[in-house]
Amino acid sequence: MRTQYLFDRQTVLVLSILAAAAILVPAMNGLVPPGSALHLSDHLVPLLGKYVCLALLALSVDLIWGFCGILSLGHGAFFALGGYAMGMYLMRQIGPRGAYADPILPDFMVFLNWKELPWFWHGFDWFPFAALMVLLVPGALALVFGWFAFRSRVTGVYFSIITQAMTFALMLAFFRNDMGLGGNNGLTDFKEVLGFPVQAGSTRVVLFVLSVLVLAGGYLLCRWVVGSTFGKVLVAVRDAESRTRFLGYRVEHYKLAVFTLSAMLAGVAGALYVPQVGIINPSEFAPANSIEVVIWVAVGGRGTLAGAILGALLVNAGKTWFTAALPEFWLFALGGLFVFVTLFMPRGILGAAGDLWERSSRRLRTRRSPQPFTQAAE
Repeated sequence: MRTQYLFDRQTVLVLSILAAAAILVPAMNGLVPPGSALHLSDHLVPLLGKYVCLALLALSVDLIWGFCGILSLGHGAFFALGGYAMGMYLMRQIGPRGAYADPILPDFMVFLNWKELPWFWHGFDWFPFAALMVLLVPGALALVFGWFAFRSRVTGVYFSIITQAMTFALMLAFFRNDMGLGGNNGLTDFKEVLGFPVQAGSTRVVLFVLSVLVLAGGYLLCRWVVGSTFGKVLVAVRDAESRTRFLGYRVEHYKLAVFTLSAMLAGVAGALYVPQVGIINPSEFAPANSIEVVIWVAVGGRGTLAGAILGALLVNAGKTWFTAALPEFWLFALGGLFVFVTLFMPRGILGAAGDLWERSSRRLRTRRSPQPFTQAAE
């Protein structure tokens, strides 16, 4: 891997912005007086942290869609599974402080008259085990699902449809109370994480900074992958899968590997998301959520990585404003944005900005270049 590719101008810019956010947000929250216009209130810190987690989710989708041509409409499932793994750990930390004061069973299990903790809840009272499950559960699902799909050479819109069916099936399953995961209400009322109160302002700031650092690490990982020989094969698969296969590459192995990695990144995003929003429920599996992630990537710029981050931040900030000011128009605005980008900016914001910069640079070079001297014909 070439270091100069890993730390090119785009990467330096992205990392600089993330570093500035990791410094400025805690400073504006803790050091700036509450009466100041620059003060960042406690409720805005987890909101920004939520945006950062969703940016990591968008990054995971851009890795497979932008560089391998795999359009997944079910990545919300991996995000939700990572969130549930973290939620189970947080529920086990409540102990006797719950409404029913049961030291072992979560409140919803006591309410539903469960007598003992289900087997798959064991181990989640230990953070390293929960962190491992955040990676393994989404990764295992992606590995099994992808193995059957790619081995059968399911591609294009057919793959998109079955990923959407997967997340819809999981949503229906998690809505059931007998799943032992809170049913419709999900997991909530968290008290602490690693011994620190979840609702404390300092904890929220730490979670935000941690989310930014993980996003930076995820970006560098994706940048390393797409710049490696492995990444070059992924691009070849995206552009000409049959030719790549004829050259002797096991295309399904490459697709399976990057799909599994992408699912694990989505799971990490979900795990960081849950303690900052305070709840995880089956609605996170909704197919519409996964479709929305694709829109973020398309708006920012597919196949750029940085564009996925930009698109997620801009669209979710717009969603926050729209749902507060004009809630009934949000879905129309989102649909209109996607149509506009598809028709007028097919390469997204970063792609359009790059084209504009290239045209401006070319025009500037043309003006500065010396004009050839021509003699008039006698």
